[in-house]
Amino acid sequence: MPVGSCAEAELVKLLENTFRHVNIALVNELAMFAEDLGVDIWSAIDAASTKPFGYMRFTPGPGVGGHCLPVDPSYLSWRVRRQSGHAFRFVELANDVNEHMPDYVVTRIVSMLNKSERSVKGSKILLLGMAYKAGTSDWRESPSVKVAERLAALGADLRACDSHIPAVFAPGFDLRLEEFGPEALAAADLVVLLVDHLEFDADVICEHSTLIFDAKAILRGREFSGEIL
Repeated sequence: MPVGSCAEAELVKLLENTFRHVNIALVNELAMFAEDLGVDIWSAIDAASTKPFGYMRFTPGPGVGGHCLPVDPSYLSWRVRRQSGHAFRFVELANDVNEHMPDYVVTRIVSMLNKSERSVKGSKILLLGMAYKAGTSDWRESPSVKVAERLAALGADLRACDSHIPAVFAPGFDLRLEEFGPEALAAADLVVLLVDHLEFDADVICEHSTLIFDAKAILRGREFSGEIL
């Protein structure tokens, strides 16, 4: 669709990315509140998605990544403040929520391990997915990497599976890439699902994992020991 100027064309891209960024932050914060309230956020999202108008489905996760969502809304917010003197409050709040999600995931992981009488330090944790989203090798600003970095700082013995990630993957901390399969799953004290790559077979994960934290709700409806975001 043609627009009237280059500035309008740029705003189209910024509007679309800001819309997604803000709505992802909304469901992320609702997911955290729902956990505190003992309510299944995923069932609520499914039910709301049956409405044929006025609702667009967004789902919670470990944060946002890539070269668009973490950048474009913040640029727009900076430009608005610079030229108008006003704060773009929706973007600032969305940034605060989405940037907090890796910390929230780590908090849930620590709590799970504590319940099973384990410490994060020394625990073998297998992370499924290092890219910022499914089906890509791009790990720029990936929430998975941020989760891994925080766990490494706590002394976890980290492994990761992601066949999309190039061999030159070097996040700056100790993390060994392994092939996804029963052996890698069974060797871990905790498996953390961070990206919903098609290669991550839910049945295989449930069968061979001792304890699971599922940040993408891949395992909904299946029997397993663990928690869903």
